[in-house]
Amino acid sequence: MSISASMVKELREKTGAGMLDCKKALTETNGDFEQAVDWLRQKGLSTAAKKSDRVAAEGLIAFDVKDNTAVVIEVNAETDFVARNDKFQEFVRNTVKKAHGKETAEALKTETYAGSETVQEYLTNLIATIGENMSLRRVANIGVSKGHIISYMHNQTAPGLGKIGVLVAFETEAPAEKLATIGEGIAMHIAAMNPAALTSDGIDKSLVEREAKILREKAIEAGRPENIIEKMVESGVKTFLSEAALIEQAYVLDNKKKVNDIVNELAKEAGTPVKLTGFLRFELGEGIAKEETDFAAEVASMSR
Repeated sequence: MSISASMVKELREKTGAGMLDCKKALTETNGDFEQAVDWLRQKGLSTAAKKSDRVAAEGLIAFDVKDNTAVVIEVNAETDFVARNDKFQEFVRNTVKKAHGKETAEALKTETYAGSETVQEYLTNLIATIGENMSLRRVANIGVSKGHIISYMHNQTAPGLGKIGVLVAFETEAPAEKLATIGEGIAMHIAAMNPAALTSDGIDKSLVEREAKILREKAIEAGRPENIIEKMVESGVKTFLSEAALIEQAYVLDNKKKVNDIVNELAKEAGTPVKLTGFLRFELGEGIAKEETDFAAEVASMSR
């Protein structure tokens, strides 16, 4: 049968596959739309592995808050273009809702997504139809016994989806509306300042040791005497800890106060104790070595 442009367009909009692939799928299935969708998925299952070695450092961060618990995930793709794809966004939104209580991305991948398909199986099919490598990279949960989780998304791509997601946990009997404004302000602070831990005690010892080593080497290079060096290192480490620990940081919206001062003021205003007990901050692509490409050379190679 004749394959019209409107049929190809409709298939492309549903699957995200390329125009030529959609036309071929419809031709191979004699214009049967649903069979064409399956044909693309089957084709993708055999080609998805070829895409898996391509760097995926774009994508989306998503979170989901339920009462006094919340979860945040990162799903990666190769380009920001795919992060704006409706089907990719739908997958991320549906997947984050299934992530509550899952301690690892591997555990989430085995969760049922739809019908008999797991999250990973659905993602594999999505790789096939959209044509880019994608990965469910990480997941983390946070909760309070009595209190509230405040969320904030920076560089939002779509509602609840973006590039930096922050969740902040407050133990309190105060109603959520009392925490809303200042809670979001602290979440924005976390997004901007990227603290290493809630308190100085929680900062990784290896980070502290590395900072001390750098400070000592600088002092030695400057020719300082040994007794002065140790005092300089001690002072420098103290400064590092105050700058890296959330509650000790100068609050970005009022740098005359520390974050801890803001929390204490919130408790006074609410008329009941308020304790900041933890936070999660996911930034898209952090820690992924991005591949540097020469776009002009890539285009030239395609024309050969």
